[in-house]
Amino acid sequence: MNTLILKIGSAGDVTRTTALLRRLEGDVTWISAPYNTEVLERPGMRCLAWEDRDHARDRVYDIVINLEDDKEAARFVGDVRYKQLFGAYLNGEQTVSYTDDSRGWFDLSLISVHGRVKADKLKLQNRRTYQDLIFAGLGFCFAGERYDLPQPVETDLVGDVALAPAVGAVWPMKSWAYYDQLKLALEAQSLRVNVLPKRSSLREHLSDVRNHRCLVSGDSLPMHLALGTGTPCVTLFNCTSPWEICDYGVQTKIVSPLLEKYFYKRSFDPGATQAIGVDEVFDAVLARLNGAQYGANREVRNELGRK
Repeated sequence: MNTLILKIGSAGDVTRTTALLRRLEGDVTWISAPYNTEVLERPGMRCLAWEDRDHARDRVYDIVINLEDDKEAARFVGDVRYKQLFGAYLNGEQTVSYTDDSRGWFDLSLISVHGRVKADKLKLQNRRTYQDLIFAGLGFCFAGERYDLPQPVETDLVGDVALAPAVGAVWPMKSWAYYDQLKLALEAQSLRVNVLPKRSSLREHLSDVRNHRCLVSGDSLPMHLALGTGTPCVTLFNCTSPWEICDYGVQTKIVSPLLEKYFYKRSFDPGATQAIGVDEVFDAVLARLNGAQYGANREVRNELGRK
């Protein structure tokens, strides 16, 4: 079985898609952005940076899984030899379309046949996780398969609570206005609180997250690293879907009361970052630190450490 996956962009989206590797058999080639390759490189899998994608034309694939919605990736798929396609492709009118079996996911996307406005409404109404939608389209039943992550590069950043306030330019309203106040409140409880630093390696970032008892962040890469390492986390959802995220039993989701107002908007309004109060997040963090979830998920954390 030869499989080609195209999931190129966001490191968080790539990370959550690695759950598929636990179900795919045979040889897998994955095309992604260069900064994602260290998350994907492992024995038995070929990982290619997008710039090196031509190397993927060397074989016939039993299935190509294209989870990108842009024209360039769709055009590349048309140059690959395969028996089955799942996901986006370039149709006869040279616009991006998608296969019927991938409708569960792409009906909610930028290339939805329903148009952007209705797609966002469908996304707001959706209660299925990303993994459930993708697995089902491929004929699998999602049964809680965890992310398949590499061995962390050990760091010395250790503490009780890690804060990840940084957000990318695409989703500025994923930010939260009160990280400083939360840090002070937690430290007043004699807790060691660290703000996650920038790292040159995603595997170092992975270790930073794993070295804490709880992570507080928005819908972001650190959140996915926490989910993948069994690290309890409190996640704030200001403008993106909390229902698409599988919590793996370690996540507390705090949903903004203004979620619908700001849902999937990529502009910036400070009101979106102020809608969730400090007290609610503070209480959720203490509950995670004092709950049974941390001990229950040590097995996941230990397994990752043994890789």
